[in-house]
Amino acid sequence: MEFVIVDIETTGGNPSQGGITEIAAIAFNGEKIIDRFHTLINPERYIPDFITGLTGIDQNLVADAPTFGEIAQKLYVFLENRVFVAHNVNFDYSFIKEAFRTTGFEFNPFKLCTVRLSRKAFPGFGSYGLGRICEQLSIKIENRHRAFGDAEATTVLFEKIYRIKPEVIFDTLKKNNGEAFLPPNISKEKFLQIPEKTGIYYFHDQKGQVIYVGKAINIKSRFKSHFSGNSQEKLKLKSEIHDISWELTGSEFLACLLEALEIKRVWPKFNRALKYKSSNWGLFQYEDSNGYIRFNVGKNSNFLKPIYEFDSHSEGWKFIIEQTESFQLCPKLTGIQKTPADCYDHQHNKCLGACCGKESVEIYNKRVSEFLDSLEEQKGAIIIREKGILPEESCALYFENGVFKAYGFFDTDSFFSHEGEFLDALTKVKHLPETKYLLRSFIPKIAPGNIIPI
Repeated sequence: MEFVIVDIETTGGNPSQGGITEIAAIAFNGEKIIDRFHTLINPERYIPDFITGLTGIDQNLVADAPTFGEIAQKLYVFLENRVFVAHNVNFDYSFIKEAFRTTGFEFNPFKLCTVRLSRKAFPGFGSYGLGRICEQLSIKIENRHRAFGDAEATTVLFEKIYRIKPEVIFDTLKKNNGEAFLPPNISKEKFLQIPEKTGIYYFHDQKGQVIYVGKAINIKSRFKSHFSGNSQEKLKLKSEIHDISWELTGSEFLACLLEALEIKRVWPKFNRALKYKSSNWGLFQYEDSNGYIRFNVGKNSNFLKPIYEFDSHSEGWKFIIEQTESFQLCPKLTGIQKTPADCYDHQHNKCLGACCGKESVEIYNKRVSEFLDSLEEQKGAIIIREKGILPEESCALYFENGVFKAYGFFDTDSFFSHEGEFLDALTKVKHLPETKYLLRSFIPKIAPGNIIPI
């Protein structure tokens, strides 16, 4: 069996957008190096300054180098029928596979990752990056961050593994061993521990920090799907994940709710699609120095509790305009009109004069009270009953005014034995207005008998 140890330099991290600037490949037969391939490559695109700073490769250096298409045939013959080996193999492989695809070659070799092999052959090291593992094993790297220098060092590392623990290489090559998709720092043993159940899960980096939060009906299956494909984001996540933890929920609905809460709490770097600060708006009430009750539509904050919430400023603005008209409130006192004197409506005989003291506090605030009473009638609390983690268990999801407030797990037979004690036993969660969107999406799927008004 022959192996080919490969390293490349590129213009960036995305195989479909970046280009290869240098490639080195060293053929090894298990006993000795039998051949070498090395060339600079003209990527036919701009090389960013930070890449030049890292590798020393700039436009002038590759100006007269061949394009990938010009060396594709020769490289393909060199790699053909050899096991493809690289440090963090999916990065190098994805670029070369994409480059071959654009030049008409189908490339699907067996692959080995020296990061994963090193973790098995030399357990206990703090880091398995090429620089650190070579330093710990006294492997000298000539010309770091250049393809041939890194490929030579990786070859020495691979030879050490082959000589000391060849079984980790051949076990990995066994057909259907189930490890090919795994990130280099996640062992097969860890993968086998992942439950095939519903819940939320966390990806951790080398320092234990959470870099991704997700939810799934089948956590193990979802974990596997994260690492199928070679997009830039998946490759980056694959290289940074060092551990996974999880929390079972039983209920898919609860998993969605907890995922939203945890993303807001942790702000993981890979949850970009969901990671945004709340822009929800609210209606705030206050009393001015003359005793008139006033209102203002503004952004929600941690310091003031709104009396009503909206998805956007425009929704809140539309609402207060409608209520001002319905209850004959003063546009100036409801925050619609900003004027130092009486409101424009009063000037046109549409306002009864609270803005200029012509309508008494008592009469005006009575209509305000009627408005506030109408809001109270729209409010309410419900408990939604969902399945629990265990077969004999139920899950309670508590909502106030559409926002998720608390949850708990109970024996199904005694779900509502003592309602007061029941509510006290729930686990409270942080106020997150976005959870009302999840309620709206899930409530049509819930049987009416499992929605209990409080």
